[in-house]
Amino acid sequence: DATWRENPPMGCVLRCVETPPIGGDTIWVNMALAYEKLPEQVKKQIDGLRARHSIEASFGAAQPPEKRQALHQRFPDAEHPVVRTHPETGEKILFVNAFATHFVNYHTPENIRYGIDYAPGSSNLLNYLISQASIPEYQVRWRWTKNSVAIWDNRSTQHYAVQDYWPAVRKMERAGIVGDRPF
Repeated sequence: DATWRENPPMGCVLRCVETPPIGGDTIWVNMALAYEKLPEQVKKQIDGLRARHSIEASFGAAQPPEKRQALHQRFPDAEHPVVRTHPETGEKILFVNAFATHFVNYHTPENIRYGIDYAPGSSNLLNYLISQASIPEYQVRWRWTKNSVAIWDNRSTQHYAVQDYWPAVRKMERAGIVGDRPF
């Protein structure tokens, strides 16, 4: 949640107020496991990389340019490590998601820089890393009932609502727990 913030929440709480008769589940992904299962050569390639996270990448995508600009002014991009360390467990965590727009320091002596935000292979690598969240073995799926509550460690997981309930309504209450800057 909210990785586009300088200090994303360390944890979150979600309570179901109203659930559709069918669908509307939430899927969480263990991004520590996603990192652990990466091939060693990919781990070496991404060690030390940083990515820019933007609210525009998700919430602003369908907005007209002036609204996107206002959104960006209100919530500037944040830069985070691609591999963060959990401050309590010491685990390495793959820390990219749909909010991550591009690498900010992909350009090393081994990766020649072409242009401002382009380097050969960087888009493919970012897409590959983001795709790790879609591997079922790293996921858990939660079926909501009225008043059920989920609490999660936002530093090591990603989540999303399964969009399979339209035109029914899914109404949730959410709270975030103040976090620190990823390292």
